[in-house]
Amino acid sequence: MKLLYQLNAAFTALLVIIMSVTAFFIYSLLLDILIQDEQNQLQDNGEILLSILYEQEYGARGDLLLSNIMRNNDFKVLFFDPDRNQVLYSSLPDSITEAWSSQFEREEQQKALWKSDGENYVISKLRYNYQGKRFLLVLATPLEELQSIQSVFAARMITIFIIGIFIAVLFSYLLTKRLVTPLSQLKREVKKIENRQFDSIQPIGASGEIGEVEQSVIEMANELDRYIHSQKHFFQNASHELKTPLMTIQGYAEGVKDGIFEGDAADRSLDVIVKESERLKKIVNEIILLAKLDSEEGIYHPQHISVSSVLDQTKERVLPLAQEKGIALDIELEEDKTLYMDEEKMLQAMINIVSNGIRHAKGEVVLKGFTHEGAYHIQIKDDGNGVPEDLLPQLFHRFVKGKEGETGLGLAISRAIIERSGGSIQVFNEENSGAVFEIKLSEET
Repeated sequence: MKLLYQLNAAFTALLVIIMSVTAFFIYSLLLDILIQDEQNQLQDNGEILLSILYEQEYGARGDLLLSNIMRNNDFKVLFFDPDRNQVLYSSLPDSITEAWSSQFEREEQQKALWKSDGENYVISKLRYNYQGKRFLLVLATPLEELQSIQSVFAARMITIFIIGIFIAVLFSYLLTKRLVTPLSQLKREVKKIENRQFDSIQPIGASGEIGEVEQSVIEMANELDRYIHSQKHFFQNASHELKTPLMTIQGYAEGVKDGIFEGDAADRSLDVIVKESERLKKIVNEIILLAKLDSEEGIYHPQHISVSSVLDQTKERVLPLAQEKGIALDIELEEDKTLYMDEEKMLQAMINIVSNGIRHAKGEVVLKGFTHEGAYHIQIKDDGNGVPEDLLPQLFHRFVKGKEGETGLGLAISRAIIERSGGSIQVFNEENSGAVFEIKLSEET
């Protein structure tokens, strides 16, 4: 069943239950309210009758007087003299009159209902004194009349409830349809993502929480599109980078095997094979490391390490390359900090970045550490020609190599390590100077 119908069915069922319970309680209380109201009216009518009687000389004409008063009223009257046990007037059946006249004088409690001959009556009993004599006036209304009023009211109430339920369900259907329609549209857009039709995804223009979900879905689609393209680009570059040394190894190996290269030429061929094998091994190891950094949790082991220790070890590791290139290495540590990171992984990231700076520097590479706006910053500056502007946005992508680059994986590995450390890295060119790699790390542990 569609969500639209499920929501409306659930709302209708809940509404019917609430209305039914409400109607039951109203119907049950209605009779009590009618009885209480009728008893109050009987009391008022009785007091009116008594006031009329007080103004008349009561005598043998009493019965006739009461008859005239009662002609246009719906209630029944019992006029009783308890001292003489005499019924002065009664509009009730004789059997009820006889039974009530023997009971009312003994019954002190004012009851709302009396039952006689199988029929219930709502009564009001008034005692009064006139010229030194006691009298009792009882007014009664058959309960059947109130029950008929109750039935009429119940029928009208049920009609109103049915109309109300119909209007509420119709209104609910319209609101639910307005709510579910964007979800149905969003479902179609998600289906396009499943089929990788990223170019055909259209916004549905929803608002509220559905609009937020829509925005998340669009962002997810864009990110997934970028990821798929990057993966395709990665495999294309990876296959190219692996293919080149393999072809070189195969070509020289076949030359040695077929006797094309002999003597010193054969030795040089073997040297090339060894060198290309090492290059191939490095590429494979770096690809494996990147895959682990992306997916494997157990590869990263953070601990509290001082920044000065990492920078000093980095300088020691890259010093031979710097001396070979004639590049000076300087460390400017404005403030030392102890950060929570994997020492070996961070050291590897720093070596990759600093080595890249050494290859492009003219005479100096500076490693600088300082605190700024609640975060610790490490800058690696060189005095080279800087990074080409068209290469800046994709410098940390896999297999993206600049001039004198090796595998194109070093900076990608560095970025992955730094991000696993809860930090970020960016690169920019300083005016009249070279490139600046800036690492931003959180000081929270």
